[in-house]
Amino acid sequence: MSVLPADAHAELAQLLSALQSTDNNVRAQAEEHLNNNWVATKPEMLLMGLVEHIYGSNDATTRSFAAVIFRRIASKSRKTDENNSIELFLAIPKQEAYVIRQKLIEALGLEKSNSVRNKIGDAVAEIAREYSDNGEQWPEILGVLSTLSSSQIAGQREIAFRIFSTTPGIIEKQHEDTVLTAFKNGFQDTETAVRLAAMEAFTSFFSSLEKKSQLKYYGLIPEVLSILPPLKESVDSESLSTALISLMTLAEVAPKMFRPLFHNLVTFCIQTIQEKELSDVVRQNALELMATFADYAPAMVKKDSSFVTDMITQCLSLMTDIGEDDDDAADWNASDDMDPEESDLNHVAGEQCMDRLANKLGGSIILAPTFNWLPRMMLSEAWRDRHAALMAISAISEGCRDLMLGELNKVLELVVPALSDRHPRVRWAGCNALGQMSTDFAGTMQAQYHEIVVGSIIPVLKSPEPRVQAHAAAALVNFCEEAEKKTLEPYLDDLLSNLFQLLQSPKRYVQEQALSTIATIADSAEAAFAKYYDTLMPILFNVLKAESTKELRLLRAKAMECATLIALAVGRERLGTDAIDLVKLLATVQQGIVESDDPQAQYLMHCWGRMCRVMGTDFLAYLEYVMPPLLELASAKADIQLLDDEEEVEAVQAQEGWELVPLKGKVIGIKTSTLDDKHMAIELLVVYAQVLEAHFAPYVQGVMVNIALPGLAFFFHDPVRVVSAKCVPQLLNSYKKAYGPESSQLRDLWAATIPKVLEVLSAEPAIDTLAEMYQCFYESVEVMGKNCLPRQQMDLFMDSAISALEDYKERVKARAEERADANREEGDEDSEETLYAIEDDQTLLSDMNKAFHCIFKNHGPAFLESWQKLLTTYSAFLSSEDPTQRQWGLCIIDDVLEFCGAESARYMEPLIKGPLIAGCQDPAPANRQAATYGIGVAAHRGGAPWTEFVGNTIQLLFDATQIPNARGEDDVYATENACAAIAKILHYNASGVANQQAVVTAWIDTLPIVNDEEAAPYAYLFLVQLIEQQNPAVTSQPAKVFVFVAQALEAETLQGQTATRVVEATKTLLAAASLNPAQLLAQLSPETQAIVHAWFA
Repeated sequence: MSVLPADAHAELAQLLSALQSTDNNVRAQAEEHLNNNWVATKPEMLLMGLVEHIYGSNDATTRSFAAVIFRRIASKSRKTDENNSIELFLAIPKQEAYVIRQKLIEALGLEKSNSVRNKIGDAVAEIAREYSDNGEQWPEILGVLSTLSSSQIAGQREIAFRIFSTTPGIIEKQHEDTVLTAFKNGFQDTETAVRLAAMEAFTSFFSSLEKKSQLKYYGLIPEVLSILPPLKESVDSESLSTALISLMTLAEVAPKMFRPLFHNLVTFCIQTIQEKELSDVVRQNALELMATFADYAPAMVKKDSSFVTDMITQCLSLMTDIGEDDDDAADWNASDDMDPEESDLNHVAGEQCMDRLANKLGGSIILAPTFNWLPRMMLSEAWRDRHAALMAISAISEGCRDLMLGELNKVLELVVPALSDRHPRVRWAGCNALGQMSTDFAGTMQAQYHEIVVGSIIPVLKSPEPRVQAHAAAALVNFCEEAEKKTLEPYLDDLLSNLFQLLQSPKRYVQEQALSTIATIADSAEAAFAKYYDTLMPILFNVLKAESTKELRLLRAKAMECATLIALAVGRERLGTDAIDLVKLLATVQQGIVESDDPQAQYLMHCWGRMCRVMGTDFLAYLEYVMPPLLELASAKADIQLLDDEEEVEAVQAQEGWELVPLKGKVIGIKTSTLDDKHMAIELLVVYAQVLEAHFAPYVQGVMVNIALPGLAFFFHDPVRVVSAKCVPQLLNSYKKAYGPESSQLRDLWAATIPKVLEVLSAEPAIDTLAEMYQCFYESVEVMGKNCLPRQQMDLFMDSAISALEDYKERVKARAEERADANREEGDEDSEETLYAIEDDQTLLSDMNKAFHCIFKNHGPAFLESWQKLLTTYSAFLSSEDPTQRQWGLCIIDDVLEFCGAESARYMEPLIKGPLIAGCQDPAPANRQAATYGIGVAAHRGGAPWTEFVGNTIQLLFDATQIPNARGEDDVYATENACAAIAKILHYNASGVANQQAVVTAWIDTLPIVNDEEAAPYAYLFLVQLIEQQNPAVTSQPAKVFVFVAQALEAETLQGQTATRVVEATKTLLAAASLNPAQLLAQLSPETQAIVHAWFA
């Protein structure tokens, strides 16, 4: 019996019919009527009516559609009286909600049609999710699902697990035993669909648990895995694929759960990959499952007896599955599509898996079994085998870099012959391998193997196949990007003459690639490219002057890129009047862009940036062309859509440039292409502000207020926040250069800026981006200079810093607990995700450190009152087992000593003295450097309160210079800072030093300082003082002093007036001892002799 009046029931029935109309106008009017007359005014009546249609309609289509509309309406957001957002179902009165829930559950139990039941189940799941997310109870739901899961009707059992799958939060701790039984029964169900639904539900539920709670369910894995073999035996590819996808999630969440049966699972998956009767999708999913274990449990897979060898064999086998029905590559070569959609093909799956295995397991595990196959494959008559071997080298070179570096000769012996192979696709793969190796072994390939690489690729540029030509040119991009100018110069004639020939190719993609390669060569060759300027620039100008057609847009974009990179390479003077002509051409191109997908627009922005760098202030005349479209892009708002139903989601998924984010049962669509353009535009504003400085001032206010400051809190896109953070200090600097450091204009801009910057220090959620915000802060303070922060803003900064450090300590604690996990495999290393998180934290600490340094530098003791809120944190860091934390604490101490003078003595005990003494003996070189530097600063800046302390550290500092390998690459900076610290004590604060003459004499032997440019002047100016005093420590060994000075001059740690003063004093010392510098020079290397002779001539 209907709760609704008959006329309302009839109206709703008519409305449901209209909403399903094929007539767009009828459907649009129905939507409007639904929203205005039902959703807005009587939502509880609407939901009641819909559930009655779900429950009582005789038409399956109506029941199904009513369930879809019910779910959509129930999840709509509605404002409460307190102005909070809440889902519509939760906003209706409790009694009505109860009745609707009961009818919905009854409908679910009575429905006979599987497809309709699934739609009702989705509606039930939505309501359950809303209650669960809001922390409210739906008492009846668990019992109903438990009953359905043991029903005689398979469809009801399946729907119970489907609802569990989408809303695992409804299962509370006290019901876990009941659920365990339900899952066991589901895994053993007679119907495949139920078993799969149970598997998906278990995966969802298990993933939602905390790690400790997961242990209880490890015992279910044998029953989960027992679902797989029957699916394979019946060649049910679709069902097996679904099951494997569930296992992938479990492998990510708790790979160790599979440990007792892992070898059996490996065997099953390898057999599945080999089984060609199964679909490619399921074979690739089996491969993906194994790769997931390598990603998340590398130690476990390394211990399996067959995992690595079997996986490599199967990857290589899949990689030979290429070019079906195209043995001579005629179709491949005829295609102009350089980026076909191949992600679902076997050979791509094999390549990607090889890459992952190499990166996760490393060369010591991967290389031997891989190279057991590769030489044989390279000798095979089948071109697919040779192609696969070369692509395998490309795939593993990054992950196996360290071991392969020592074997590059042998690898190149395998690869280079392929560039003259009879089959074009093998030549293409050979170019691919050399290109990838040029990136993965960057530096070594260019320095040691340039002759082999360039000599092998140049002939391939003349191949008869355009695709091979283009790929050879692309490989040169990889090589030349990392090559030194001197390495490239001997090859420029040969390279460019061949690339110029490719510009005449009938294939446009070959011309485009040739331009990209020439641009890269110009970028690396710099001024050496000037020789080719007259040949190439007219060609590029002609391309840009030609009439624009849609087909030529990318070619013109590449021509712009090439021309402007050449402009950067050869410089303003060589460009001459071409500079003006080029920017005029760019302006013409810009005026001709009318379509949003024109690739010239993105290229053009970077081209303007390059021309700004080349032309400097001469570029000002063209800002009127550049700025309006740039500001429009930089000001773009986020294009966000709330997608209510699956059709909308599918429609947006089909469009390029969108990212879909699930949120509380809904999906939010974010148009990332707009945000990428916004990011790039702000990046260019940074360039203009940097290059034009004061001349950019007319734009500063608008960019700061409308773009940069809002961009700091643009939470839809991390890169926009990062580049906005880089923009802020550049804009401040432009104003400072334009109006002066004390101007009212700069002061007013700072007053509007600093509150926003401080605000994001508290609001930023991403650790890596938070580090960028601290960088924005300290660079801005550096621009503004002395006393730019009042006490209130220092306190706000400290509040943010305290919060950030507390969060950091929580993350460190969580990682420690994870490492202490009893289930952790012996030999397990931190996951890649954990390593990235540690790196992000270290970057954050470093940038926070710089922020503290900058405030102390510009505010001195005035910052101490705010700063001391963190004393307990510093003390904990200074005594931490983590060397990074100790370093952070020591660097802060150094700042207090350096910028607060005698005031620092307030914190001598216990904060400063003990950690500095311990730091001098710290096993971490960076910490010894920070501690020895700190002692030197205490002597230099601390005054009388520090005299006794620094006098007592002399032996510690000498010990720091005498550790094993004190001059090694890792330790030399600590050694040189200890040397400089002793010099500072003896020069600035020596009254506490016993036996000063003996200390001075011993100090001479702690020289030279040939690495640290900041430490060297203090040490060598003290040496000058000793010479001027005719101290026996120097007058007794003038030749040794000369050598130490010569070494510093050669290393350029002595420069400018300091170097001049040191040299003059040393000349005096030598003259007094009747020593000739020319004779002393003979003991030095020829390079040193040439440099030092110029100083002492």
